[in-house]
Formats: sequence, structure tokens, C-alpha cells
Amino acid sequence: MAAGDLGAAAGTAPHPNRAPARSAAGDERGRLNLSWLVQLHWWAILGQATIVVGAQSWTHIGLPMGTLVAVMVLEVIANIVLGAWARRAQVTDRDIALVMLIDAAVLTVLLDLTGGASNPFSTLYLVNVALAAVLLPAAWSWLLMAASLAGFASLFVHEHFAGVSHHIRTHMDHAQTMAAHLRGMWVAFALAAVFVVFFVQRVTRALAAREGELQAARFQAQRREKLASLATLAAGAAHELSTPLSTIAVVAKELQRAIPADASSELHDDLQLVRDQVARCREILDRMAAHAGENVGEPFAQMRARDWVDAALDGFRWPQRVDVRIDPSAEAASLVGPQRGLAEALRGLLKNAVQASPPDASVTLLVTAPPGRIQVTVRDRGRGMTPDVLSRVGEPFFTTKVPGEGMGLGLFLTRALAEQLGGEFNITSTPGDGTEARIELPVSTAGERSSP
Repeated sequence: MAAGDLGAAAGTAPHPNRAPARSAAGDERGRLNLSWLVQLHWWAILGQATIVVGAQSWTHIGLPMGTLVAVMVLEVIANIVLGAWARRAQVTDRDIALVMLIDAAVLTVLLDLTGGASNPFSTLYLVNVALAAVLLPAAWSWLLMAASLAGFASLFVHEHFAGVSHHIRTHMDHAQTMAAHLRGMWVAFALAAVFVVFFVQRVTRALAAREGELQAARFQAQRREKLASLATLAAGAAHELSTPLSTIAVVAKELQRAIPADASSELHDDLQLVRDQVARCREILDRMAAHAGENVGEPFAQMRARDWVDAALDGFRWPQRVDVRIDPSAEAASLVGPQRGLAEALRGLLKNAVQASPPDASVTLLVTAPPGRIQVTVRDRGRGMTPDVLSRVGEPFFTTKVPGEGMGLGLFLTRALAEQLGGEFNITSTPGDGTEARIELPVSTAGERSSP
């Protein structure tokens, strides 16, 4: 009987109209799919052997044991070869369909040897049909259905010429034969039900996992698009507004120099206000451009966790309010990424924590090294955030700070950087109990010295 890794195939099997090119990840999923099919074959062979031995030992049915053993030995050899091929092959829908067609043919041969069309285990054709409907595209599914119908029909044709149950001998009367048939129907139904439920559940779980992966990929793509749009907007705004802002600043300065000394103080104050606001506009544009493109073009380099912390604290306005705790296991751990971008991201988290905490309170910077990861956690002593505010944290231009203190880009860019490096960025907060921000990144290997 045929089946396979329905989970992998349901999420990744290519449609006939799609491009034939396959990615490395797709090849791996195909091999995994076929490997599960091989495992199912082993269970099927074990079940066949159990049923044949049980029928021969506990019933009055004489089976062609020599032929059946030969068929099962061929199944074992073929499955070993299929397993070896599955470990290195690029598996397509056609390969899966071919294997399932062979399975249908083998089932037909086994049924013919053990009672023909009257064998209650002919129900197992439905397993092949049901699995093909889930596992394969429509064209291959209909082909497998037609092949199963043809195989079942061939049993009737063969019986017409060779006689009913021509391969077996039985000494049972009609009542005994009917009782054995009914028991066989129950066993066949139980086997079919178990296989169908098991693999449908696998498909459901795999589809749910696949949907989660696709949703995460969509979110990441949206964030990348927002980041690219933000960088373009910031660069364009800085370029377009630089000249008029400079002109306004120069004119305001000249007006300050040109006005009489006995002019009203309000006029002096107004001109100074214009210059101050122009300077603020230029600063905002510079910060937008710097934040939006802070990692663009910066090479990746290896750095230790300790160096990451030191770089973040270098130039930080309130280093005395940061309680640094580095776990001994993290002292020697290192990671690969844009050093300036990583330092700026951690420095931004520390600034947020200090600003959210009371003036006399310290914030905690904890560095740990779970297996294969580096985890940096920043905890503040602030009032925390409500669920509504927490759900929006990380959106571009969303901030809870007073005007002039922040633009709402830091956390958005921190999350983008963490995901770019294969890590995660999470924030948890409880009203009245402060906020915790965590960056988790993969540790670097010996070969990851730098990358463009």
C-alpha cells in the first residue's frame, strides 16, 4: 500500500503549472517525503507478513506461501533500494505517483494470491486513493484512482478465466467462509481507518505549521518593504529638504544680523526660534536617514558578547545606571553581524529602559548563552505597558515618548536587524511591573569570520 510524508508534500508539492526549478529546501523536503513513504512501506510489509502468517496458522485457508514469501522478499529489496535512492534524489510528484502506482500493482498481486476480488482487504485500495488525493496534484490523483479501479477490476477478469479463489485451498463450509470474510472485513476496515486518520492528521498539522511559516515569512517581507520604503523616504526627504532648510537658516541668520540693535526683543526671539526649529528639522532628517540605513553597506564581522556590551555602553549617556550581568557561559560566546548596527540597537534598548525607569532606578542588562544562541535581555523599572500599547510596539513611527524624544523607529529597526541575522526580538511587559526587551541571536561558528 502507498503513503508518504503527507505533511511535507501537502505544503511543498509543486503544481504542474509552476516552474520546474527546485530550491535546495524543496529538494530536502522531497527527500523527507519519500523517506516517510519508505517507512510506511516497512509497516505495510510487517502487516502483510502478520496477516499471512495469522491466516495460515489460525484458519482453514491454504495460501500459496512460497509465492507470497517471494513477493514480500521482493518488496523488502525494492524498499531498501528506494530508501537509498531517497537519500540523494530530487523527488518530484511524478516520482511519488510512480511509487504509488507500483504499490497499487503490488496490492493487486497480493489480493489475487489471497482470494481475489472476494478478499476483504481490497478495501485498502481506498487508502491509496485517499492518500493520493491529499498527497498529489489533481491529475496524478485521478490517475491513481483509475489505476486502483483497473487493478480491482482485473481481479474479476482473472477470476472469470481462472476461477474464483484459484490460488487458495479451503475446507470451510459456506457459513465458516462467510464468518471469516466478515472478520477480515473488520480487520481491513480497521487498518484503512488507522492509516487514513493517521495521515490526515499529519497533513493537518503540517498544513498548520506551513501556514505559520508562510505567515512569518509574509510579516518579514512586509517589514523589509517598510524598511526599504523608510530608507528611501528618509534619503529623499533629507536630499529634497536640505537646500531649503539651509536657505531658511542662512536667511534667518542674516536677518538677525541686519535688524537694528534697538529692535524689539520679540523679533530677536522669533528669528532665533526659526533657526532653532530649522536645526531641529535637520536633526530629525539626519536621524531618520541614519536609523533607516544604519546597516546598509556595513560589513558583517565577528564580535564577542562582551565586546557587544562594551560597544553599546561606549558613548551611552547613563552608563552608571546600567547593571551589567554577563553569565560565565556567555563570556567566550561570539556572533557575526554589523557591529555598529548591533551596538546601536542595544544602546537604543538601554536608552528606552533608562527613560522609562524612575530617575534613581537602575536597569538590568543580562547576557546569557543558551545552546547555540546569545541572549541579551534589558529590564527596566518603569510602569510597564498595557496590552494595547504592547501590541503596537515595533510599528514604524509608533512611540509613547514625548515629542522630540523619539521617532518610533528604534524597536522596528532592532527587530528587522535581529531577523536579518537569523534571530528574534521580543518584548514582554506587565502594567506596574516594568518591561523586558530581549534580543536572541545565533552564535557564530569558526568559519563565520565576516561577510559582506
